[in-house]
Amino acid sequence: MRQNSLRRAEDIMGLKDESPATPSPGDGTADGTAEQVAEFPEKVRILAEGRIVSDRLWNADLAPARQRNWKVRSLFALWMCDVHSIAGYTFAAGLFITGLVGWQVFLALVLGITLVYFLMNFAGTAGQKTGVPYPVLARMSFGLFGANLAALVRALIAIAWYGIQTWLASEAVLVLLFSVWPELAALEGPEVPHILGLTPIGWTAFLVLWAVQLLVIRRGMETVRKFQDWAGPAIWVAMFALAIYILVQAGDRFSLSIPGVAPLDGPAALAQFLAAIALTVTYFSALLLNFCDFSRFSPDRRTIVRGNFLGLPVNFIAFALVTVVVTAGAASYFTEEEYRGKDMFAVITDPVAIVQAINDPFITIIAAVTFVVATIGINVVANFVSASYDLANVAPHRIDFRRGGLISAVLAIVILPWNLFSSPIVIVYFLGGLGALLGPLFGVIFTDFFRIRHQRCKVSDLYHEDENGLYFYTKGWNLKAIAALIPASVVAGVLALVPALQNFLPGGSGLGPYSWFVGALLASVIYFFLTRDDARTKRALTEVHD
Repeated sequence: MRQNSLRRAEDIMGLKDESPATPSPGDGTADGTAEQVAEFPEKVRILAEGRIVSDRLWNADLAPARQRNWKVRSLFALWMCDVHSIAGYTFAAGLFITGLVGWQVFLALVLGITLVYFLMNFAGTAGQKTGVPYPVLARMSFGLFGANLAALVRALIAIAWYGIQTWLASEAVLVLLFSVWPELAALEGPEVPHILGLTPIGWTAFLVLWAVQLLVIRRGMETVRKFQDWAGPAIWVAMFALAIYILVQAGDRFSLSIPGVAPLDGPAALAQFLAAIALTVTYFSALLLNFCDFSRFSPDRRTIVRGNFLGLPVNFIAFALVTVVVTAGAASYFTEEEYRGKDMFAVITDPVAIVQAINDPFITIIAAVTFVVATIGINVVANFVSASYDLANVAPHRIDFRRGGLISAVLAIVILPWNLFSSPIVIVYFLGGLGALLGPLFGVIFTDFFRIRHQRCKVSDLYHEDENGLYFYTKGWNLKAIAALIPASVVAGVLALVPALQNFLPGGSGLGPYSWFVGALLASVIYFFLTRDDARTKRALTEVHD
């Protein structure tokens, strides 16, 4: 009887390849999971080695994935949702203002996304091979409980950007609605009382978008997959339509240079060009950490490579082309009156302002729907899923995937993201400071998995507190990982935040865009030299086999 229980525990924990598929995280009682737990009141605690799974390390959502149904199409759609956003367009269009011309912007984006593609394949492989989400993967390098440091850093960034993205989308929807129904603008006027920084209609728009996103994520990862499968292509339709409209309207006036911006040449152009490549990688740096949250549901590495190829180089190159056409076309086409008193650069780098300048009710309505879908897509992919897993990892016996998502959503309101985003000092130092940790975290985690452990992982040791386990280290903390993280983060933070270094290179380019690379490389080198002769690591290589 005990042997049967052990076998059943292995099946549900995902420790045996021949075990039947169990639901993906967030699927609740579907496909018999609740019945299995009820049948075995030990709550699936016993591992094959006879050790006890710790309540502080395991729940059904953090367990290794058993349902591997994220195929090429789902990964492709995931990247469409992540790339096609207001923030993504603004980032790409903003490169024009640096003095780069259209072909230089396009080439920098292509080279940057190609580098992201190869890095993302590494991150995806780690998730697919182990079947575990990012905070559990981090236990290998940071320790069973030290991983919470890596998880909470990623969660804080995700929660902050979740609130900011939701608020920006709600503002965009209001602007576009006021363009169609000008009488509604009175509800947002200066005489309207504000509640914690927003008018009643502002709160309404924000909370509606907040609730829609929460509804998607609360239904679990399978609902996320289904949502993005149609949301990604739908956003593309609107983006292509906008590009074609702008291109046709600009006609002979279309130019790849921006009026009022002197094109750079020589060393200045090269410095800005390299900075643009680095910024493209940095833009995706958060997902480089937690792409394993999604890739763990893929059946094999080939699926990841193919899905990433379509979703990153192919999809992003098309997106970059659309961005170049829309930005350059808008600068060539719109008249001073159509900028409606705004600075030209503020209009051409903001898709909402471009649609508003077009001043066509039909286009405005289509754009409003598209911006809502795009925001939900990127928030779910880049922010909500990560924060849900990261918070669940802190207290698995109390917080599951759904509760983690709910806590994240509530915190996104509590931080009043419009105040955070409207303060340049806060946004630069808070998000910039946390962002400086992303590179070092990547350097430690993936150097440990690929260079130190050669992709070998004893999954069972990630879920119990046995002091002889491979990932227990010192009371659950790997001090060598912390020793690599701290100096690398300090250096990356200095590069990202010290004003004197932001106008250091020719053409006004600074060292800030390279902070992720410097942090990742420095942490990787330090960690490798600290752990290459580590006795525990050598033991792991002998105990764990491919």
